[in-house]
Amino acid sequence: MLKKLWFLLLIAFFSVLVACGDAEKGNADNTSDNETEANETENDTESESEEETTDEEASNKTIDQLSIGFVPSRDPEEIVTATEPLKGLLTEELADLGYDVGEVDITVGTNYEAVGEALSAGTSDIGLIPGGTYVLYDDGAEVILTATRAGLNNDSDNAKDWNENKPTESADNQVTYYRALMIAGPSEKGQELAEKVNNNEELTFDDLNSASWAVMSSSSPAGYIYPALWLKDNYDKTITDLENVVQADSYGNAFARLAAEQIDVMVTYADARRDNAESWEGDFEREASIWDETNVIGVTPGIYNDTVSVSKNSDIMDEDLKAAIQQAFMNIAETEEGQEVISIYNHEGYQEATDSDYDNEREAQEMVQSLN
Repeated sequence: MLKKLWFLLLIAFFSVLVACGDAEKGNADNTSDNETEANETENDTESESEEETTDEEASNKTIDQLSIGFVPSRDPEEIVTATEPLKGLLTEELADLGYDVGEVDITVGTNYEAVGEALSAGTSDIGLIPGGTYVLYDDGAEVILTATRAGLNNDSDNAKDWNENKPTESADNQVTYYRALMIAGPSEKGQELAEKVNNNEELTFDDLNSASWAVMSSSSPAGYIYPALWLKDNYDKTITDLENVVQADSYGNAFARLAAEQIDVMVTYADARRDNAESWEGDFEREASIWDETNVIGVTPGIYNDTVSVSKNSDIMDEDLKAAIQQAFMNIAETEEGQEVISIYNHEGYQEATDSDYDNEREAQEMVQSLN
């Protein structure tokens, strides 16, 4: 009887041991399974993240080179230096808009026409050009943006008002137009013309024709087109009727000639003296300020602002890229660094533009062409 009891106890003891062993094995198996599932989930998440990154990178289109042409309204070296940061800014903006650009190439044309011709030929993808240049080359160029700029404290069409309200300074309002001025310099003839204007005496064409003039290329709105229209409206003459005219390759060059008294009158955009005030007494070695030694003798009507235009014949240009460039320039203009870059042309921002915005410019060009 006692042996049977011991036998039963042994059987019960071994049964408990076996049950505990099975439970531990089950727990270990479950732990292993859970760890495996966790690892698989983590790997799946990492793979999905890598795939998303790869897909995002793959979605950007690659452009080996994007070329931009600038007109020489300032000293070319000054423009190249000032616009150097644009390369990085534009590359970054376009990357966010779906385009990876290998290189941004910036050049300054030898004259306004050179930039228009490059756009028409497709050798430049983007051009920052005046409206007058744009309408001459709109067969191969398309405007996408118009520049905005600060208004000025002078906006009169009366030359004497500009002379009585010196210096010309910026105002708070943004405008989409500017004026061209006929500016008389410190030469004896220049001062003679200015004195008549400031004494409310009307200038005759003989007065103007007795002076030597500097103009820009024939597609420059402020440097040729609108001054020609001013002559036509006031004297029924044009620039080609003036006997002593030289063409300057930049406004800086024209101011240098004016300071050296090589010319008596130059034509330029309304705030050009602000841009050359330092050079007047520095590089040009004048003793008095540009405001003391120059006077306005003529004022044109408003001129629609500069354009950002793209080439219709560029191998890389399509509707998507045009939209990206348009947005990129508007974004850049809203940054502090971008503002500094575009200030070389007195631009302060950009707004979307259409070809019809420049219909008045087109009419002006046609009139000038007919006069010539």
